Amino acid sequence: MKLQELLEHLHLLAPYQGVNPEITSIENDNRKVQDGSLFICIKGYTVDGHDFAQSAMEKGAVAILAERPLNLPVPVIIVNNTTRAMAVLADAFYSHPTQKLRLIGITGTNGKTTTSHIIEKIFSDVNKKTGLIGTMYTKIGNEKFETKNTTPESLVLQKHFQQMVEAGVDTAIMEVSSHALHLGRVHGCDYDIAVFTNLSQDHLDYHKTMNEYRHAKGLLFAQLGNTFNKEKPKFAILNADDPVSDTYRHSTAAHIVTYGIDKQADFFAANIQLTASGTQFELVFNHETYPVNIQLLGKFSVYNVLASIAAAFTANIPLTTILASIESIKGVAGRIELVDAGQDFTVIVDYAHTPDSLENVLKTIKHFADQRIFVVVGCGGDRDRTKRPLMAEIACRYASNPIFTSDNPRSEDPLAILKDMETGVQGKQYSIIPDRKEAIKFAVEHASKGDVILIAGKGHETYQIIGSQVYDFDDRVVAREAIEGR
Repeated sequence: MKLQELLEHLHLLAPYQGVNPEITSIENDNRKVQDGSLFICIKGYTVDGHDFAQSAMEKGAVAILAERPLNLPVPVIIVNNTTRAMAVLADAFYSHPTQKLRLIGITGTNGKTTTSHIIEKIFSDVNKKTGLIGTMYTKIGNEKFETKNTTPESLVLQKHFQQMVEAGVDTAIMEVSSHALHLGRVHGCDYDIAVFTNLSQDHLDYHKTMNEYRHAKGLLFAQLGNTFNKEKPKFAILNADDPVSDTYRHSTAAHIVTYGIDKQADFFAANIQLTASGTQFELVFNHETYPVNIQLLGKFSVYNVLASIAAAFTANIPLTTILASIESIKGVAGRIELVDAGQDFTVIVDYAHTPDSLENVLKTIKHFADQRIFVVVGCGGDRDRTKRPLMAEIACRYASNPIFTSDNPRSEDPLAILKDMETGVQGKQYSIIPDRKEAIKFAVEHASKGDVILIAGKGHETYQIIGSQVYDFDDRVVAREAIEGR
């Protein structure tokens, strides 16, 4: 695509009549620049892309998009906001790929990953080729790629969508983080179905207040558009039990579909039975009742399943087909994942890293735990400090043997993080073992028949971030080694 043709998508905001080179790629990382690239200067939190424009040009960039003049012998196009412009140009350069896909976006504090995987399974079971973008990986058909963020930058995102189109993908499902919505990473994404799971405290290191956090999540629904198209209708799937849904209901012109347990909803779960091996409930929809038996644990799993049912149904998949698919799902990696090495006690690894998610998992365990409950839990460094005492209090409230440890301390002193946690549990009984491996080993060595150990916070993650170093660390592997070493 020629430079002038590409810049036309910015309309009058970036008038340009100079030389007109062929643009072979768009990059915002100077290390990826090649001959024919348009380099976009992004001013980040720690580095400024403008400082790398000279290097990008030397590596072959034929044009630069910037927010200030640069003295370079290639065209430098000035815009007010290169991040917003990048989203527009990425969508145009990759030929508006989301307009050729059914795109489902899922936002909320907890449940995004599980819900996205359930929806992906349903569509796969009806022979739809799927794409998946989220916390664990990006998946195109059967091929998986590592992801840096839950929701990638707009440039990476649109490239993935174009790869999906080229691979014949029909439906793309993605987790949409509050950061991505606030920073405009998903600008240009043509969502057909937007799903809201729930809202509870998280990311206040970034959003500062719950109101700002709530507003960021709501952008997904506001960006569904304001028109009605019978051929490609838009749907907002909302959790009727979360009061924030009332705000999001008024944020969108899309068709509203609700799901819930405590309040009446379009898709309603009644008579829920929680067991150690799964969950049963009755799905009430359109005045009909359907028995549902899933292999997932906990009330929160019912919410994830209901959201997935609603999303699939609005995409015209028959309800009976949806239910058959859901009942075959065994679970998602790192989400209430059992570690079984033949021991006579239960070990569960879960991604629970917010107060709400930790409480949900521990409540579920309380339903089936015959004996003591151990919980190994920490809080991430350089993240929301206000949730640390809350996490500790919840651990002490539901577990008989809470063990506080490290969880990606990053640049913070692990002992300082643990001190923050302790402020929420004065007078309570707990153990502090800063080394996460030793904490897991301690729990395993002290567990007896019938006990349950929850190792919370990291789930599917296979690393531990200490300082600026990333070390190999997998809770599941460490737990298995500890069990086998007893």
